[in-house]
Amino acid sequence: MHLITMSITKEFAGVRPLPAELQRKAIDELNEVPDRVLSDIAALREWLLKQPHLCSCLSDQFLLSFLRGSKFSLEKAKHKIDRYYTLQASIPEVFNEHRLADDAQVLEIIRMGVILRIPLDVGDTGPAVTIIRAGSYDTQKFKFQDIIRVGSMFGEIMMLEDDNANVSGYIEIMDMAGVTAAHLFALQPQLLSKFSAFADEAMPTRQKGIHFINVPASFESGFNSLRAFFPAKIKNRVSVSSDPEAIFECVKRDYLPQEYGGSRGTMQDIIGQMESKMLSYREYFEQSHLFGSNEKLRDDNAANIDCQSYFGLDGSFRMLDID
Repeated sequence: MHLITMSITKEFAGVRPLPAELQRKAIDELNEVPDRVLSDIAALREWLLKQPHLCSCLSDQFLLSFLRGSKFSLEKAKHKIDRYYTLQASIPEVFNEHRLADDAQVLEIIRMGVILRIPLDVGDTGPAVTIIRAGSYDTQKFKFQDIIRVGSMFGEIMMLEDDNANVSGYIEIMDMAGVTAAHLFALQPQLLSKFSAFADEAMPTRQKGIHFINVPASFESGFNSLRAFFPAKIKNRVSVSSDPEAIFECVKRDYLPQEYGGSRGTMQDIIGQMESKMLSYREYFEQSHLFGSNEKLRDDNAANIDCQSYFGLDGSFRMLDID
């Protein structure tokens, strides 16, 4: 399995140099030692090749994202990448055969503008920004898990190529304009809790905040009940506002498209860029179906990563105590 993995990731070989200010931040906040990065990557790759139960992407940039996400603790990086694949297997609603760049449903969701990645200026060292337009999809046509699937794919692209996300983390702006009771009923709290745990404890990029804007007054009570399904660390990074201009407290106005009061093109411009970006990862997502964890082959001496210990027998979230 690992020989296949090596051959299909060579196009992603090499480490992308960081801009100077982000490099300083990585050194100061993530314990990165530039002269040691390649040897750290090699050590993590060597460990993965010895794990009979794991078939992992082994590209330099992929492994580096896990080292940065673990503040260059090799042991934490091992554990995080192990549960990255193990927990994916426990969320088949998201990680399944439809997780392909040219899947018709994936492309349709992108074209609706449900998810907007906001480009930052070169030299900005702040967190990456994503806007999720929660009320912009038809609940009769799409399930909540379909939206999460597309979001997870862009999260993986962000992990591979967005230096701001890897060093400074990311924020999500949840635009609740147009949200109806049907959207709230479609949320699937158990799936939300599972994916929140995966994003918080297995993804190497760090979530710095979730900011709800344009929140209808009727949503406030429902939101308060949903907070219980977020991991503790995320609960403390959530803000809620009915003021449409609250978005300017989270992201510079100049970065936003015209529809949000900014000057950087239109939402359609962003949507076109995102579709092109997704299609450029067609081969990557096809090959990613080869990656994963086979628990039957797990070495008894390896770290025990039991999905039930994270999600519980009934699928509900249990607090993780690592990191």
